[in-house]
Order: sequence, then C-alpha cells, then structure tokens
Amino acid sequence: MKHLFFLNIYFLGVLMTTAQEKKISLYPEGVNFANNLKEDIEYDSSGRIFKKVVNPEIWYYPSLKAPKNKKKAAVLVIPGGGYWGLWFDKEGVDVAKWLNTLGVSAFVLKHRVPYWESNDCKSQVALLDAQRAVRIIRANSAKWDISQNKIGVLGFSAGGHLASTLSTHHDNGLELSDIEIDKTSSRPDYSILVYPVITMKPPYAHMGSRKNLLGEIPNDEYVTYFSNELQVREDTPPAILIHTDQDEGVPAENSIKYYLSLRKYKIPAEIHIWQRGIHGLGLAKEDELPFMNWPKTCEQWMIDRKIIDQLPIN
Repeated sequence: MKHLFFLNIYFLGVLMTTAQEKKISLYPEGVNFANNLKEDIEYDSSGRIFKKVVNPEIWYYPSLKAPKNKKKAAVLVIPGGGYWGLWFDKEGVDVAKWLNTLGVSAFVLKHRVPYWESNDCKSQVALLDAQRAVRIIRANSAKWDISQNKIGVLGFSAGGHLASTLSTHHDNGLELSDIEIDKTSSRPDYSILVYPVITMKPPYAHMGSRKNLLGEIPNDEYVTYFSNELQVREDTPPAILIHTDQDEGVPAENSIKYYLSLRKYKIPAEIHIWQRGIHGLGLAKEDELPFMNWPKTCEQWMIDRKIIDQLPIN
C-alpha cells in the first residue's frame, strides 16, 4: 500500500513536469561491459530511484530562458545514492528544472550503478558513462545552442564523487578510438559539488560508497586513484563546494580536502559550509534553513564566473 501511495504521488507529479525532456542513449553503438541485469526502479516520497541500469542515458532538459542570440551554459547533473541507486528526481530532474530557470540547459545522467555490476567492471562503468555524457554534450553543442566552454557537472553525495572523479580523470579526447564521439574532450569546464563524497580513505570516507564502488577489500592503488583530493592537477576545473557541518553520513572534511587541493594548484574554488543540515537534502525545503540558500549561492558563483548572466528581475 505504501508503495502504491508513493507511486500515485509520483505520477501525479509527472503530469506537471515539462514535456520537453529528451532521453539520449550514451551508447548507440552498443554498451561496453554490457550486463545481464533487468532494469530495476523503486519509488519513495522523493520520486524514482534507479538501481539496475541496463541502458545508460542522459535526460535532456533544454532551457528556454537563456538570453537571445547567446549560447547557453549546460550542466550534467549526477544524482547521488551511495553507488547503490540514483535518487533521480530529488537530486536529478528537480535540479535540472532549477537550472533551467537560470537559463542553463541540463542533462541528468542515468549511469550504470556499481553495486549491481560485476567485479571486473564495477569501478569503471560509472566514470565511463559520465565521460561519454560530456563528450555527447560537447559534440552536439552547436545543435543544442550550447557554449562549448561552459559545460559543467553538478553532483550530489556519491554523484558528487563521480563528478569530482570526472573532473580529475578526464581526457582531451581519445584520438586513437574507432568511435568518433570518443575523440571529443570529456573535461567539464566547472564543477558544482553538493555534500560530495571525495575521499576513499578513512576516517572521512563514506564506507558504503567505497564498498559499492571498489568492493569489499579494495587494493590501495584503487583507493588512492578514487580519492579525488589526491588526483587534482593543473587542468582540474574550478569548483564550488556545498556542505553542512551536521552531515554525519559524508563529513564536511570531504569538501574541505578537495578545496585545499584546488588551492594548492591555484585553481579558482569556493567552499560554503552551513552549520545545520543533515545529509541528502537536495535543493532543500523552506523548513530546512539556512541550507536552502545554497542554490542562490551557487547561482551567484555562476554569475561571478561568467558562466551565466544576471537574469532580469521579472
């Protein structure tokens, strides 16, 4: 009965959503590391939770609010879920619609979820999906009226880990690839990391995300490789980090470590840590002050970075 209640609430919300969403396959040529899973989706009060993903996609939400005669910024949105699932509405679709109000076109990533994948590829597939998503957005930027140098990534929790992994493990295109799209750069131009998992090293690692991504007993090389505070380099993109001091699931030290690494390389970065607020608030509600102010803080950062223009007040 509880499941049906959430299902009815969700579909009522769907009727009110934009009809402009477009689902784009990441691998029209066929999925690498194809699994034998059956697509699996659950529902809670926040909407859909994707678990077993067979066909990775990006869901495209174009903005109709951008200034005329000017190309838009774009953001790849990566929902969280501990690498066990994807909280697709609360930390995905809802965020895409907020970005649309800023004149930003958004793409929500439905990536393969490591927990459900086989041990020989579980640590690779999510990053491969994120890289392919950025390549597709950049390669189609002219068609979608997107500025090639304003393609960013926004991730929550474990989605923040994937976003920071994408930011530190990107490439400028695989020139020797037989697949044309893979010759396009996978580097995001900026990152927005909201209560992100960053490190895989205790004591600040989120051990559930670590286990689901790397396995029960990962080797030290993999732990270091996916501890993104240790992977920052000169071409890591600028970032804004959002966190709370009360976050017990993913301690604020995750954001702090990444911020300090960016500072070490003199990469522009901002960090905002609110005292109150539990983990997983998404865009936050009115009764979740003061953390609900983070979208406005992020908007101002995007204006300051000249990613978006100040929109006129209606």
